[in-house]
Amino acid sequence: MALDNVKCNVSNCRYWEQEHCTASAIEVNVDDGGNRADRFEKTNCRTFEDQ
Repeated sequence: MALDNVKCNVSNCRYWEQEHCTASAIEVNVDDGGNRADRFEKTNCRTFEDQ
């Protein structure tokens, strides 16, 4: 079951299903640590798992 309103464009993730995330939860972190990012390019999804 896909998470409502969680869009994903990483088609090689095991949780990817037609541009939506099917993981039971997601974790997004700041690339360099901490809890603030200047822009979206500085964030990443830790839920990603390669197929």
